[in-house]
Parts: sequence; C-alpha cells; structure tokens
Amino acid sequence: MRSLSYPLAGAVALLLAAPVPAQADLAVVGGQSVRAAEAPWAVALASRQRFGPARSGQFCGGAVVGQRTVLTAAHCLSREVLGTDVSEAKDLRVIYGRDDLRGVSGSELELRATWVNPDFDTETNEGDLAVLTLKDPLPHDSAIALAQAGDGVYRTGTPTAVYGWGDMFGNGTYSETLRAAGLVMMDDAQCERAYPGSAEGVYRRATMLCAGLPAGGRDACQGDSGGPLVARGRLVGLVSWGSGCAQPGHPGVYTRISAAIDKVKEHSVDVLKPAPPISPSEARSGRVTGGAGPVARKHGRQPASHAGRPARPKGRSHAVPPPPVPVRGQRPVSPPRGAAGQRSAGEHPRRPW
Repeated sequence: MRSLSYPLAGAVALLLAAPVPAQADLAVVGGQSVRAAEAPWAVALASRQRFGPARSGQFCGGAVVGQRTVLTAAHCLSREVLGTDVSEAKDLRVIYGRDDLRGVSGSELELRATWVNPDFDTETNEGDLAVLTLKDPLPHDSAIALAQAGDGVYRTGTPTAVYGWGDMFGNGTYSETLRAAGLVMMDDAQCERAYPGSAEGVYRRATMLCAGLPAGGRDACQGDSGGPLVARGRLVGLVSWGSGCAQPGHPGVYTRISAAIDKVKEHSVDVLKPAPPISPSEARSGRVTGGAGPVARKHGRQPASHAGRPARPKGRSHAVPPPPVPVRGQRPVSPPRGAAGQRSAGEHPRRPW
C-alpha cells in the first residue's frame, strides 16, 4: 500500500486531535454518542414483528433528505433481510428523534410508499439505494442537503462522519443510542485495490465511495446499513458494504450520493435541492458546522477483536434467510460484515454479503 498523501495524513491528524467529551463511549466501531437533535436527519428503520421489541426493532439506518423522503440501502429491504417481501412488512417504521431505542421519545412514522432500486446488483453491490415516502411530514429543518457531483467534499482526505445504531465493537454488541465515528474520504485507487472483485463485491468509483482510516479502528458495522455518511453538512454516502469492521486496509464502502441524485429526485414527493458545491480547500479544512462534522475517537480503548468471526459464504451478496427468532436473552452470534445473519432482537443487517 502506498504511503499517505499529505492531505489525507493532515485530515487524520485533525480528527485525532479533536476534543472528546468526557463521557463518550465507543460505538459504530470507534465512535461516540450523539443526541438525536444534533443529527435529526439520521433515522432508524424498525420492525418489531421481524426483529423483536428490543431496541424498538431497529435493523437499519436511513437519512432524511426531504420532509417526506428518507433514503436507505436497497439490501435493507430485501427478502433476505426482512424474511419476506417488503410489501408484506406492514409494521415497517422510520424512527425519528429517539435518543434511546429502549424508550418512546420521538416519533415512529408509517410509510406511504417504498421504492427499491430495481438495478441493485447483488453481485457487485452497485445501486444499493431505496427511497421511502413517509405518510406524515417531518419538520422542514430535519432534512440534510445532497452533495452533488463536483462538490469538493468528495475529495480524498475530506473529514466525514458516519452515523448509526449498529454493532459497537464488531462482536454483536448493538447500541441503544445514536453513535457517530469520524472518518476521512479515501482515494478511489485505494478502494479499488481493497475490493478488486470477489464474493464481497466490486468497488465501482462512479457509483460508490469509501471512507475510513488507513490503520482501521473506526467504521460502520452490522446494523448501520443505509445510514448517512456526512461531510460539511452534506449527505455524501449511504452505508452499503465492506469486509469486516474497522479492519486496516478495508474501509467501508458507501453508495455515492452524487450518482444517485437523479433517482432520488425521480422517486421523491419533495422538491430536493442539492447543496451548492464547496471548494476542495474548504472540504479539506475540516471546519464543519452543526452535528455533521467528524467525531473524535475516545482514546485508550480498542474495538473487540474480529478473530473467530464466521466465514462468509462465497458468491452471495445478502444475508441468508433469517431463521426463527431465538429465545430472548440468547447472545446472538455476530455475522460477517454485511449480513443480517439471524432475525433476532440483537442481529441487524450491516452490509450485503
């Protein structure tokens, strides 16, 4: 692997030097707690019927881009994950503004319509996009702007942050509260070398991007699928797939929002206005506003080891059909990155197999 370029090295140093709240907890593998009000566009997808009552039935994430429009990953709504066709998942909800999934704060919103990209390729993972239309509108300021093509935030080394309620250590320990982890935008060539083509997928720079840290340690993980990757107050990606969680040399792969804007507009009931581009120098600066900035990692703790994780079946891009829900209290076995594994209160899809 080539040595870091100066902009990327500088961005990593910027993240590591950022102040950390005294009570920050590791989560989203190498992240920390975030209040729902700080990231109102980060929402949870839930189904108690299919994933149990614990944690409000959360199984994936999503991003609010309009008052009635939520984006998520296509594989989150697949039969392999839901155990049925999405049209039969009658209790599917979007959870908005809930600080703790064990509570009842915020709102659980019903869906009026779902659109799953028919061009989603389960072999390469290309086109991992779905658009959800809510029955009732969210507040106007809940939506996050879309980063369009040519925006400097897509430049290598730009500080980013990923948000979700997924596996905190890569060992099947899922979060009850929203977490975020600071990452940097990785070079397309690095991503192509990491994912040249295998049963995991194929990195396609035109429709995907990847973010992480060269040494690993921070990443999205199981249960974070469909959640937002944000840079400079703009949505740049949706959590899609990868190999392991927070592994060196294997950054997370995301659906590139700039490549999906036309499809999103076509299937949204809202009038969506992409954010005006910012310059590459602004993108590299790391100066961010609101809750969309990178989140520093709490020092002194490391993610759990990934040793012993079950091998991923070859030639698959999704989780196996979920077996019956296990006895409550049974400790779930963490699936490989990208799997729903078991349809239980503790098992949630992260990225397609």
